[in-house]
Amino acid sequence: MSRDELEKKSFEGLGISPGLLKRIAALGFKHPTPIQHQAIPIATSGEDVVGVAQTGSGKTLAFSIPMLQIVSTQKKMGLVLLPTRELAVQVEETLRKVGGSVGLRTALVIGGTNPRPQIRKLKARPHVIVATPGRLIDHVESKVISLRNVGILVLDEADRMLDMGFAPQLRTILEFVPDDRQTMLFSATMPKEITEIARQYMKKPLRVEVARPGTTVDTIEQEMIIVPRSGKLDLLERILKENKGSVLVFSRTKHGAKKIAERVRKMGYTADELHSNRSQGQRQKALKGFATRKFRVMVATDIAARGIDIDDLPLVINFDLPEQADDYVHRIGRTGRAGKHGKAISFATSDQKGDIATIQRLIDMILPIKSHTGEDLDSISKTLPSGRSKSRYGRGRRSGRGGGGRRSGGGGRSGRQFSPRQKKK
Repeated sequence: MSRDELEKKSFEGLGISPGLLKRIAALGFKHPTPIQHQAIPIATSGEDVVGVAQTGSGKTLAFSIPMLQIVSTQKKMGLVLLPTRELAVQVEETLRKVGGSVGLRTALVIGGTNPRPQIRKLKARPHVIVATPGRLIDHVESKVISLRNVGILVLDEADRMLDMGFAPQLRTILEFVPDDRQTMLFSATMPKEITEIARQYMKKPLRVEVARPGTTVDTIEQEMIIVPRSGKLDLLERILKENKGSVLVFSRTKHGAKKIAERVRKMGYTADELHSNRSQGQRQKALKGFATRKFRVMVATDIAARGIDIDDLPLVINFDLPEQADDYVHRIGRTGRAGKHGKAISFATSDQKGDIATIQRLIDMILPIKSHTGEDLDSISKTLPSGRSKSRYGRGRRSGRGGGGRRSGGGGRSGRQFSPRQKKK
């Protein structure tokens, strides 16, 4: 479905109750995104859903609306699992905005914060729990909360949860919740581990896919710059001078992020940092400062690749290429959101041509490549996609099916993507 066609659509006709429709309109949401348009009708009808969509596609509302509608009419609890505290905070805030006006209670359960307020909220029997896996398991095992009343479960950013090593905790939680539930799984990519979770723990889910895994939005202008390691800070300073507005800079390590933020401040710009060495309070303060333009520059590790949701972020800079090729998509997806134009500039050293090749295969795109002195290196770029160059990422994923949104199954069982959920032993 084209953008023009979507702009003619509304949230009416997607199975949403009148009360929620009124609230959605009051919050300024007029037209559903492709993932919302496809996933909401399936989810509100009680079906299991696997949603594949790039970052910034509106997945949070795609599962929040059906979840709030279902828990408001049934005596069941909703549970949303996410990989990072920052994402959990944002999702809980969205749920409160949409459902709080009708009396739906939420509980945010994350690490790095005082557990006592969480315990109070859990004992008040919330309608929806939004949690990271580790802290939730702590509360369940200490008998603060039981998950036997969970009627609808959402696994958001499922691929990221596996990347961060949460597979054992995820399977533990899946044993805590009842078999008789509705499950929604959302992921930007579909590695075999995600497919296996869907086969084992979901009831013949329908798959909706609005872009092949690895797709980047066409509103993002991307380029690579080949630069010596010793020249990266000088190049960063030049780019900050040449561009206006907020800038998100990604560093591979937390120590690098701290060093870069210090240097940016010495350049005369306001800056803060976001990485795992910072407390939860410091993280939230940094995110708020960046969102309100108190800080022009945020320097972050991949903890923020899916945890920063800024309405208008014109520029993302990969000071270091990411450890995993998939994280390139999630990093640059912080810009170019909601149809706005954005730019992503990545720094690479001369020995990282294999990594560039892997990224280009993943996103199925030839990126413009320049030297740090401004010389056009497109001749290098055009030799990379078929590449056999050595890459620390390995071979990288091959391009999947292209095209726009697609829904598998058309509502019939013959179109289901996964076999029935196996019984737990």
